[in-house]
Amino acid sequence: MARRFPILLISGAVIALAVSLRLLDPLPVVQLRLTVFDMFQRLQPRSYSPVPVRVVEIDDESLSRAGQWPWPRTRIASLVERLSGLGAVTVAFAIVFAEPDRTTPATIMQSWPRSPALDRLAMDLSALPDHDDVFARTLSSPSSAPVVLGFSPTRGTGTGTVPVKFGFAFSGSDPTRMLAPHGSAVGNLPALEAAAQGLGSLAVQPDLDGIVRRAALVTRVGDRLYPSLALETLRVAQGASTFIARTSGGSSPDESFLTHIKVGDIVVPTDNQGEIWLHYTGDVPERSLSAWKVLDAPDAEIQQLIEGHIVLVGVSATGLGNSRATPLNPVEMPASIHAQAVEQMILGNFLVRSEWADGLEMLVVVGLSVLLTWVITLSQRALPGVLSTLAATGAVWSGSWLAFEYRGILLDPLYPTVSIIAVHVLAHSFHYMVTERERRRVRLAFARYLAPAVVERLAQHPEDLKLGGETRELTLMFCDIRGFTSLAEGMSAEELTGVISRFNTPMSQEILDTGGTIDKYMGDAIMAFWNAPLSDPDHAMHACRAALAMKRRLVELQQVWRLEANRAQRTFKEIRIGIGLNSGPCCVGNLGSEQRFDYSALGDPVNVASRLEQQTKAYGVDVLVGEDTRRRAEGLAWLEIDRIRVRGRNAVMTVFALLGDEHMARESGFQDARSRHDRALAAYREQEWARAGALFEDCRQGCDGTMERLYATYLDRIDRLRRSPPGAHWDGVFQQHQS
Repeated sequence: MARRFPILLISGAVIALAVSLRLLDPLPVVQLRLTVFDMFQRLQPRSYSPVPVRVVEIDDESLSRAGQWPWPRTRIASLVERLSGLGAVTVAFAIVFAEPDRTTPATIMQSWPRSPALDRLAMDLSALPDHDDVFARTLSSPSSAPVVLGFSPTRGTGTGTVPVKFGFAFSGSDPTRMLAPHGSAVGNLPALEAAAQGLGSLAVQPDLDGIVRRAALVTRVGDRLYPSLALETLRVAQGASTFIARTSGGSSPDESFLTHIKVGDIVVPTDNQGEIWLHYTGDVPERSLSAWKVLDAPDAEIQQLIEGHIVLVGVSATGLGNSRATPLNPVEMPASIHAQAVEQMILGNFLVRSEWADGLEMLVVVGLSVLLTWVITLSQRALPGVLSTLAATGAVWSGSWLAFEYRGILLDPLYPTVSIIAVHVLAHSFHYMVTERERRRVRLAFARYLAPAVVERLAQHPEDLKLGGETRELTLMFCDIRGFTSLAEGMSAEELTGVISRFNTPMSQEILDTGGTIDKYMGDAIMAFWNAPLSDPDHAMHACRAALAMKRRLVELQQVWRLEANRAQRTFKEIRIGIGLNSGPCCVGNLGSEQRFDYSALGDPVNVASRLEQQTKAYGVDVLVGEDTRRRAEGLAWLEIDRIRVRGRNAVMTVFALLGDEHMARESGFQDARSRHDRALAAYREQEWARAGALFEDCRQGCDGTMERLYATYLDRIDRLRRSPPGAHWDGVFQQHQS
């Protein structure tokens, strides 16, 4: 818990910062979110479905064929007449006709120098019709298709007004005051506006990066709402007279915001500013038609492209188109943007950034960050945290993409991803620092006791280590040099220290190589144990193998020391060892005081192992083992030695000598010797003294001298017991008297 609390604190701070930053929603956060939405559109643009919407472009070729822009209004009137004759349902202009036509004859005459000849010509020209009047009559002609003109709202405080061609009804409170106002508008000539069947806003407002992602369906000019060109075109095309705006949020106008706009039979969901997100199709050549073709091409060639269609007319010629950038096209004409808005409203195919999207994204940030923090605090390794972060990130992006692909819902995956990664990096960095500090502590604490590989394993997996004391099954070893006092006679302190060091170092290495832990050095003695701090199911077998390896290593050392003594012309003193092994439950851990402690083991099995080591000298064997250890290490070359009751314990235990490994145990010579030994021991316990004596004598004669002391001990016991029989109550148990 001490380690987890700081991680929880750091993660909580990161989560709080992420949520606060998302609530403030500064420009960089907004821009990143919009960039992701653009990427989604580029990966999967809206599939173009043929709908009765056409864009007529006044493009470069049209200007080359029909003359430079602006065209005379008579030519524009001819374009309307032509479209009407081809069966257009509605014609909408993404063009503002704000000034009188300069090509009107009467207007041209005013710039000519006065002369008698021109005066006579002026009288003839003045009789010609005004081009704007011609255009206005065309707009109001019963044979003409309904025409919608556009106007441009401005942020200024001018006096420009726009006539009202429509009605606005509200289902709920009037949301006008919730929309950003435009102070004025640049409209068309009054005669043209009066003749047109509809007037719509041309406002195409890009985001701060200059990209048009949304279209405003309603615009506030002064204290009145006006429809966009796309929305007004749909109204006129359906013959509707009124827009119905649905609002939500409260009964007060200051609290109301738009949710839907109904025009004719079409219901359009909007955000609270009356905007829709545009789902672009990209470049679709079949959507557009050049204006010169409408004017000059035969009816049969283009009628099917116009008949029954809503037609939006715009200028796309180079340098005149007032182009806009979209997520899919850096140069898009406004008429095409309005056309795509009309298409989406007809198809009901919208991108939606719902009101609950912000809340869901923050919930994802909090939920996944908390889950990731939980994984990091529980895990001791980096991999689960990394995998969890990758899984969380993948889930966020997959969910956002699926919502976009199948439901057109815009959800931001980037901000949750950045937040999740921030939580992971900071929390895991702290976790790493704490873990490394703990690993260094473990390395320092156990470098003296364990093999380097075991220390490193503990450092990498400190969860395997429980400090402070715990009860575990251990196999314990006590190793002592026999006759150390006589060995030390005549040696200086430096010489004696060198001998002990040269003995302890290789013996310790054999212990460490088998996974043992060195508890302490006691002069010429070594205490070690297995199965702590790391679990070792085969601890008894490993302890036995260590004892056998120590015996072999000592033989090699004796040869080296003998040669050294001969070279130095000094008396060689042979070193013999006794090893006691015992298994059982012990308390193991960092034991001692606050001032000083050691990783050690306590318990009755420790005392028994020490007593067994002491008994090796009495029995003349190198390794004496308790019955629990013998039972856990089957297959080795064992020889039962005796049943004893060690000092300080009432319990009787059977002790065994460990003579060799599995290979020796399978040798016929050893098996025969053990059979003779077991028969002698059985006769001894049955108080058949004569038979037991003969069998033990036979064993002594057959051994190679290593068991001489053992069999001499039994023969001595038999002699004493024969002279002083123990009686019927005797159980064959030897009572230890040594301290």
